[in-house]
Amino acid sequence: MKTDLHIHTYYSDGVFSPEKIVDTALDVGLQAIAITDHDNVLAYDLAQKYLKEKKLENKLEIIRGIEINTLYKNYEVHILGYFMDTKNSDFQNMLKQQQQARIKQTKEIIALLAKKEGIKIKFDDIKKLVAEGGSIGRPHIAKAIMNAGGTTNVMDAYAKYINDNSPVYVQRKTVSPQDAVEIIYDAGGIPVIAHPHDIDIAETLIKDLMNYGLRGIEAYHRKHSPACVEYFSSMAEELGLIVTGGSDFHTPNIMNGQIVLGKNFVPDWVYDKLVQEKKLIDMA
Repeated sequence: MKTDLHIHTYYSDGVFSPEKIVDTALDVGLQAIAITDHDNVLAYDLAQKYLKEKKLENKLEIIRGIEINTLYKNYEVHILGYFMDTKNSDFQNMLKQQQQARIKQTKEIIALLAKKEGIKIKFDDIKKLVAEGGSIGRPHIAKAIMNAGGTTNVMDAYAKYINDNSPVYVQRKTVSPQDAVEIIYDAGGIPVIAHPHDIDIAETLIKDLMNYGLRGIEAYHRKHSPACVEYFSSMAEELGLIVTGGSDFHTPNIMNGQIVLGKNFVPDWVYDKLVQEKKLIDMA
């Protein structure tokens, strides 16, 4: 089963609509995908509806997913979730809390940009850059800064204003990775640590998160070298965790015009192990 288990839409920091993701996935020959927007699950139903309207359900399976942004000891830790019941009250409360934290952070950054840099941006200027009900993030703030004339391009906006060391950047108050893992697991989902290469305390943290229900490691990721994939795959096997992977798709590769959705090699058995893990959780 050709799969991509890490995809973003314009309901977070991706640029494609859920419908465009479905079309693109089919174009590149994918058979199963997971839409994993940051702190948001709205794209799933739209993608499923589109699939049914086009009578393509037998061509592509869409897995309900999410990527929760968390903070732990000044590390930004992302937790992926698959197959969870999104109507679960604790899960819904977590999403509400995450969305409120994003709005609060954005408004605080807007105030500091005006006060310290003389860059005036309205909250609505940022809100309109993401789909209705979507998750506002750094890319949207950076684009609004550029649109307001604060910089000539988005990369400069990141470099000057949207990084942890900037005097106008405010850290978001998020849930902990432990809470995110536990809530996804208790909602019947499979919690997986995303792109662990980004975290130099990954092994210690993974072992700790297992106490809260962590069930997998994203070993296959576009940032992971073959040696890195081998390292995290071996760690997963040693700890009794499953391995997942995906392209972490946000936007087509503008540099060479290529679509990278599904380009990250993920072995066929990854999908089977994920489905098997869901059955084990449901039986527990």
